[in-house]
Amino acid sequence: MDFDLSICICSWNTIEDLRRCLTALRDAADEARFEVIVVENNSEDGSGEMVTSEFPAVRLLQQYRNLGFTGGNNLAIQDRNGRHVLLLNSDAFVHPGAIGSLVAHLESTPSAGIIGPRLLNEDGSLQYSCRTFPNPVAALFRNTPLGSLFPRNRFTRDYLMSDWDHLTENSVDWVSGAALMIREEALAQVGALDKDYFMFCEDMDICWRVRQCGFEVVYFPDAVVTHKIGSSTSKAPNRMIFRFHRSMLLFFKKHQ
Repeated sequence: MDFDLSICICSWNTIEDLRRCLTALRDAADEARFEVIVVENNSEDGSGEMVTSEFPAVRLLQQYRNLGFTGGNNLAIQDRNGRHVLLLNSDAFVHPGAIGSLVAHLESTPSAGIIGPRLLNEDGSLQYSCRTFPNPVAALFRNTPLGSLFPRNRFTRDYLMSDWDHLTENSVDWVSGAALMIREEALAQVGALDKDYFMFCEDMDICWRVRQCGFEVVYFPDAVVTHKIGSSTSKAPNRMIFRFHRSMLLFFKKHQ
């Protein structure tokens, strides 16, 4: 492999967020030996042209249909020239030092198959990016009116691990695919993301499979990434809610 890391980004109509994401990665170029691959999922906002003109060092895989989060990332994973893989959302941007510290910590922690950084919302508040595997009751409170009516319910708190300050490293069930680094050896054992998930829950699924192979999933708060949330999904909210619940049901059928 030519690089220590391949950073895989799927983009669908997020041109301004993608520009910010790629700018932050360009600023981090001296932190590790990495390549950046953008899978452009048939956007209508000129994202592909922007990448070509403004970020010539980025490898663009232009698609003419939407492969989804899973299909796009699997394409980049297959075509990569790096050992480890970082899945990074186009609406996320790395803070200085995040890439270097993630790579260093992954390589110094052989038990870790997956490592996730601390995610922040745009206002600087904590985003609950490491979680326990959900039970059906917790799933019922996610993206339904019940969650709005009872935001502090016990099932959601347990699922989000919200009673913990998230300031210390921890071995967890799963971390968000908005910024998820996978060790080369773990990827070789479990394969890529499960293609049955178009989007949503593919991160939970691969963390489950990596843990089944004997690796840990590690939350590493020293590395920080800001994640906007919903830049693509907000374009078609009803369809995305349907896809979320479909993917959650698929996860339960496969693993619970």
